[in-house]
Amino acid sequence: MIFVPYFMGERSRDGARLADGGDPVEPPLPDASPLERMGALYAGLADRVAASAGARVQAGDCVAALGIVAGLQRRGTDPHVVWLDAHGDFNTWETTPSGFLGGMPLAMMVGLGEPAIADAVGLRRLAPERVWLVGARDLDPGERENVASAGFRQLGVEELAQLEPPAGPLHVHLDVDLLDPAEMPALDYPAPGGPTSAAVRAALDHLLATGRVAALSFVGWNPALPGADRAREVAAGMVGDLLAPAAR
Repeated sequence: MIFVPYFMGERSRDGARLADGGDPVEPPLPDASPLERMGALYAGLADRVAASAGARVQAGDCVAALGIVAGLQRRGTDPHVVWLDAHGDFNTWETTPSGFLGGMPLAMMVGLGEPAIADAVGLRRLAPERVWLVGARDLDPGERENVASAGFRQLGVEELAQLEPPAGPLHVHLDVDLLDPAEMPALDYPAPGGPTSAAVRAALDHLLATGRVAALSFVGWNPALPGADRAREVAAGMVGDLLAPAAR
């Protein structure tokens, strides 16, 4: 398991580690802007993924997915991305109400908005039709327009568990805020109305059964928030065995 204990370029997520084994990604980072720090951090992650078959990654934010896809591309793998998240992560500087970079990585992945991190990791941008957006229910108004214009396939978790996934290798990305906060506490950005952990695990098992998951990434809870111990229990029951080294 590859562990990236950073949130927006700052090391703060060591306490959320789910699986033993594997060293954390911790390259020297510049004393610079979050964009530059994340560019260096996720370039290091891309190096690790490029050297790993069947990468399993736990990270502190969804921007890490840029490094994962770049690492897969270096291995000669051109993945479809199945993005399970309560949020669209498809803002640009023009649509974001907050300026939060963590709300932009899927847009960056397909070549919209801020290019710096994608360039730093050597990412070849994906065509939007190579992305499935699963479970997204909390989108900003401009972000919603961006998603509609891009033409992503959008579906629910239960629907995903019944469908044949896209052909070829897959990068499956799960942000734990996909779950309903009634079951999963300690979320930075909770969004009511999500699926249960059991439903999410069923969808993951369906994808993994194809034998085509080239990388699985998981973004967890905030260990500094109330309910973190309960969040760990839920996450461990849902994905702990999938992140363990033996799951490769």
